[in-house]
Amino acid sequence: MNNEARRRGELTTVLWSFRREFVMVGFLSLIANVLMLSPTLYMMQIYDRVLISQNQLTLLAVSLIILFFFGIMSFADWVRSRLLVRAGVRFDDALNDRIFRAGFQAELEQSGHNPTQAFADLAVLRQFLTGSGTIALFDAPWTPVYIAVSFLLHPLLGWLSILFVANLVILAVVGQVLTASSTKAASKAEVEVNGYVFSKLRNSEVIESMGMLRDLRRRWQSRQRRYNELNATAQSGSQRMSALVKFVRYSQQSLSLGAGAWLAIHGEISIGAMIAANVLMSRASQPFEQIVMGWKEFLASRSAYLRLAALLDAHPAVEQGRRRERPTGEVALQALVATAPNRAEPILKGLDATFPAGQCVTIIGPSGSGKSTLARSLIGIWPHVEGAVLLDGHPVQSWDRAALGLAIGYLPQDIELFDGTIAENIARFGQVDSIQVIDAAERAGMHEMILRMPKGYDTSIGDAGSILSGGQRQRIALARALYGNPSLLVLDEPNSNLDDAGDAALLTAIAALKDAGTTVFIVSHRLNVLALADRVLLLDNGSIVADGSREEVLAKLRSRPSPPPTNPGLAYNPA
Repeated sequence: MNNEARRRGELTTVLWSFRREFVMVGFLSLIANVLMLSPTLYMMQIYDRVLISQNQLTLLAVSLIILFFFGIMSFADWVRSRLLVRAGVRFDDALNDRIFRAGFQAELEQSGHNPTQAFADLAVLRQFLTGSGTIALFDAPWTPVYIAVSFLLHPLLGWLSILFVANLVILAVVGQVLTASSTKAASKAEVEVNGYVFSKLRNSEVIESMGMLRDLRRRWQSRQRRYNELNATAQSGSQRMSALVKFVRYSQQSLSLGAGAWLAIHGEISIGAMIAANVLMSRASQPFEQIVMGWKEFLASRSAYLRLAALLDAHPAVEQGRRRERPTGEVALQALVATAPNRAEPILKGLDATFPAGQCVTIIGPSGSGKSTLARSLIGIWPHVEGAVLLDGHPVQSWDRAALGLAIGYLPQDIELFDGTIAENIARFGQVDSIQVIDAAERAGMHEMILRMPKGYDTSIGDAGSILSGGQRQRIALARALYGNPSLLVLDEPNSNLDDAGDAALLTAIAALKDAGTTVFIVSHRLNVLALADRVLLLDNGSIVADGSREEVLAKLRSRPSPPPTNPGLAYNPA
């Protein structure tokens, strides 16, 4: 992105790329608005010439001409609407992938931006671009043309047109001042209420089992009542503005007709000019009427624009690394510091270590010592780091993420499966290789269990694997991590939900990976996995306090004075 694009902002730059379409819409608006004068001329010809001369041939001629003009005007109006619709689709296509990535990054970094709201904001912007509000904005600059024609009919009619348009502009400004804050507050409250409900539904089993529903419902009702009050205030203001606009519109239409009649009575204009002036005044004020009536949509689109701009500016597009070769699995930490927002003390404090390819490393330590943060940093998904994590001697960020992902297996503490079949989840939703899927499932000890399911590997697991037990979810997630024989495998508490059979399958799989040369990192509180470890890393309070063989680290643990590390969460029995 060049300096000019950075200055304007990414979202503004995308909108600016549609300037040709907007210029074309402006040109078509010129044609449509100029031809909107034809009904005025037609009525003047009817009242001032045809009715007086009673010439049917003249009536036929002017009627055919007006039909021709109407045809061109309708065609121009249709084409500009179609252009806006296509521009809206292209606008969505230009931004949806970028917003998806920015939303994903915001969720990964926990930056406070709502990725779900971002897609709703994109839809709001797209709909505004293709709606009547945008067309009204293109029509508004032609209001002076209608006012000028009114002046040609009579100066009084021209001044009345200016007065009527000014009234609507004032209404728009007053409406914005009176409703902006209440509309913004109601929109924010709606997002909070929906987010609160969604987060609680995801934990419905915990809520039901421990009788938390009543208290949570009370909290939700408090938020819902606040939203209802704010929304009622915003709706009330909007309805008052709508009623006032309706009163002003009808009053101005009648007054314009009355002013024309007064001038006609005094012989200053003809009856045809009286009718034409009424149409001109209505047409002059119509764009502003639409703007005032659609003010709520305009405010919503402006808020959506500001939120999207903030999201994209906070999470700029990151150039992907270009390394695509498969790594061997050698890992090195160089002065690695990991931090978190709103936390003064670093989670990891300047770690330095080198792990040759094919080594099996077990990471132990008390709760809160930084084990899971280190696991995420090893594969480059912890966003707030200083120093470096090197993979085969190169920063992990220098790899193309999609290519690197094929060589990495990761099993987090919080298992996340996705709506789809078992085979799709194991294959990471890429091209399903049946042989590799079955191989990964066998190594995770799930093959026989999967075959007993209704449709075997084609069984749909529901949202987040809702039809599976905790142990089944963990073993399928383990199979997903093992899929494709990764060069680097990071397992964070892989046996927390496993029974004895699952534990045995895990140990067998790790032994096989070691023999195949895979670098394995295991974060665990269970010391049975130490039997397979070539190396044990003991963390405490974000620092490496022991690093060596199983026997060396356990000996150091035995020699530590009681209580063991500074964090009393370490509850190992080294015996």
